[in-house]
Amino acid sequence: MSLPPLNALRVFECVARLGHLGAAAAELHVTPGAVSQQIKSLQLSLGVELFEKRGRRLALTEYGSILQRSARKAMESISRGVQEVAAEKSANLGKGVLTISMPQVHGVTWLATRLFKFMEESRSMTLNVVTASRFAAVDWRKADVAIVYGMPPWAGFWSHLLHGIRMTPVCSPQLLRGPHAVREMSDLACHRLLHEDDGLQWRRYQAAAGIEYAGFSDVYFDDFGIVLQAARDGYGIALSDEIVSQRDLDEGRLVQPLALTVPAMHNYYCVCPESTRERAEVAYFIDWLLAEATLATDSSRRGQSWSMHQANDVT
Repeated sequence: MSLPPLNALRVFECVARLGHLGAAAAELHVTPGAVSQQIKSLQLSLGVELFEKRGRRLALTEYGSILQRSARKAMESISRGVQEVAAEKSANLGKGVLTISMPQVHGVTWLATRLFKFMEESRSMTLNVVTASRFAAVDWRKADVAIVYGMPPWAGFWSHLLHGIRMTPVCSPQLLRGPHAVREMSDLACHRLLHEDDGLQWRRYQAAAGIEYAGFSDVYFDDFGIVLQAARDGYGIALSDEIVSQRDLDEGRLVQPLALTVPAMHNYYCVCPESTRERAEVAYFIDWLLAEATLATDSSRRGQSWSMHQANDVT
């Protein structure tokens, strides 16, 4: 019998230890749907049931207990090895100070919590964090690396795509109920469309759906965090992406009422001056950041169908 994927065993170990899909999803920073799919795939590959329901908790079967003993030891060993490598690499870098610039809403919803993980792995490095959404707003006298929302090229700067995002409507679950519930594209005409631009992104979205521009708005926001809060509070429908809105979707504050997604006009990029790209601490942080982005993008893609299931359950 061939070995199952390592990630499936990691997910299994977490569920076995916590006894709950939701708790495991929170620890792994993925959706409960993604956790459930990994467990189903692992059970299918092994040909046995690893868990059985006992009330609200999942209990290990006889087969699950056998696998859990080995998986726990293996994960602990791998974790120790990774920590030792990270500590050695960090020690070799010497004491460094990095200033990171990032968009406020991206920082709150995605990057900030991950930075604590970076600092745990890189104890010899000190981070300073400032905020700026667009490239033109970044203070490069302070920032060593920036995450910006925009579109390269930027002369004299190295850049790498961090998240290639797609936009989709998100709204409060309350907008899925009542006489004007959002079920089809035409239902958008009954609700305020929330904007952070002049309406171009919403027009592109509805053009992709093959319908005339529908909806009304009497306010625009230059801060996307305000747009998302208005959507959470039920004041309208926002266009957002799977990265920024993932936690709101996972925890039920927002739902995705329509299946169509369209490429965003701009994307999130990691940017730094070409002159500092090869600095040891800058290169180390960028490599770490790109790896985190890859993991997050993979998990959010797996979680999109879960968000649609949640919206369907509400309706």
